[in-house]
Amino acid sequence: MPRARLSSPRPPDGGTGTSLTGVSDRLEPGDLAPDFTLPATHGGSWQLSEHRGRSVVVYFYPAAGTPGCTTQACDFRDNLASLTAAGFDVVGISPDPLPELESWVAEEQLPFPLASDTERGVIERYGAWGEKTMYGRTTTGLLRSTVVVDPEGVVRSASYNVKATGHVARLRKELGVD
Repeated sequence: MPRARLSSPRPPDGGTGTSLTGVSDRLEPGDLAPDFTLPATHGGSWQLSEHRGRSVVVYFYPAAGTPGCTTQACDFRDNLASLTAAGFDVVGISPDPLPELESWVAEEQLPFPLASDTERGVIERYGAWGEKTMYGRTTTGLLRSTVVVDPEGVVRSASYNVKATGHVARLRKELGVD
């Protein structure tokens, strides 16, 4: 039976003591994926539980239109047919407001939905918020992350701090998608 966990702060060493403010627990294989509903491109909202019976790739990215996020989104776009044929739906989530996401979807011709989590509730529950180092500086922010949810709503895999370039190819290999 899947473990149901709610995100709670975790210290940098991964223990159970006091933690840094704003650092989210990471999901692990076997966890029950938290359900969510967010406003999304392609009309209306996107809800995880509406995709029961199919696997879902939920990927988190920092900001629409930036070079790394565009590389990653276009990789998902270019590989969407094979992922869909293998039974995977794809949704991207960022803290960007919906109008920015809609413009980016049109500009890059992204055929999958992007969801807006401006209040970071889903981002934090999925463990995609925490400390990261960029250009030698440690900051707290969105961690480029991917969580694969199986048809029953259980986390199959969770990857954090992934690189934009080559991530989709590695994910396809992990998932056995040709």
